[in-house]
Amino acid sequence: MSSRTLPLLFINLGGEMLYILDQRLRAQNIPVDKAKKVMNDIITTMFNKKFLEELFKPQELYSKKALRTVFDRLAHASIMRLNQASMDKLYDLMTMAFKYQVLLCPRPKDILLVSFNHMDAIKDFVRDTPSILNQVDETYRQLIEIYTPLSAGEFQLIRQTLLIFFQDMHIRVSIFLKDKVQNSNGRFVLPTSGPVPCGTQVPGLIRQFSCTGEELKRLQFCNGGNYSSALREGSFEMFGERVIKLGTNMYSVSRPVETHMSGTSKNSAQHTKVNTAPNPLAKEELNLLAKLMGGMEMQRPANTDSGFRVNLFSTDEEEEQALISRPQEFSYDVINIQATKDKQANAELAKIMGEFGATGDAAPSASSKGDDLLAMMDGL
Repeated sequence: MSSRTLPLLFINLGGEMLYILDQRLRAQNIPVDKAKKVMNDIITTMFNKKFLEELFKPQELYSKKALRTVFDRLAHASIMRLNQASMDKLYDLMTMAFKYQVLLCPRPKDILLVSFNHMDAIKDFVRDTPSILNQVDETYRQLIEIYTPLSAGEFQLIRQTLLIFFQDMHIRVSIFLKDKVQNSNGRFVLPTSGPVPCGTQVPGLIRQFSCTGEELKRLQFCNGGNYSSALREGSFEMFGERVIKLGTNMYSVSRPVETHMSGTSKNSAQHTKVNTAPNPLAKEELNLLAKLMGGMEMQRPANTDSGFRVNLFSTDEEEEQALISRPQEFSYDVINIQATKDKQANAELAKIMGEFGATGDAAPSASSKGDDLLAMMDGL
């Protein structure tokens, strides 16, 4: 498992979330000023300096529920509100879109170009707000500094870590089904045509060499596909053409997007339900959430009447039906953590931490990943 995966997962999922919300805000004819406030508030929270300092620290990837809790809070960082069914659909669309992009990346390193496509689009959302644009640019610089020196092997480990995270998610998305890139069981179709990865040749030729390096023999074979020569490599600089289209906004042309649970996903959910063994990372996940959420400066509207609800379904009836029909295992009960120096909240969290300790967990050493939860929160 790569300890450098979490920032890429968060930024790419966040980019997909912004694409979807932008499309829904336009589809529901939300006033321009309110829509802009929502996008600005979410991006400001997403690229908060303290938040990103914690995010970019090398660490293991956390559970789906822990990450979902972070995105639930992020989606509600402004005056917009989503009910449970819409939030579930939003998260499904985000995760399946990025899973598709990771699967179809020609090379593991191209995951960084996918991330840059998301970052370019996010910059475009806030191009008229210099203060927020500076926050995004700073994150851009961090991505370039940390990830461009990594080897092909390190990017392959990042890709494997992401695929392990996504492996049980087989939710059908109407856009993918219509474009014939997803099967009815929720699994994606890997193409056997198009350009080969940069730095490689079209398969179909075997060459044999002697021990001195002299070519002895050539053998051609049918590769079973319709491949073409590689495209030029995309730019890994802050400004430049990425060439690869994965990670760009697929909602720029408005069309309805539906999600459906596949039979495979339902079976996976049932299997997950049976597995009730305690999670040894639960304590560390509490530490992560406290540190990440503590860095999220939430924007609360002064007048509660100014808030509005966004529906990711065509009608309210569809939304209500989706909430009823969704398997319970795929709906997340969100835990709200007040990450402030509040005595009562600290006492409650201390009690929770004490319960974890009572189950027989060893006391963390000085070299363990996190300090005490409350001490970390006090330091924010």
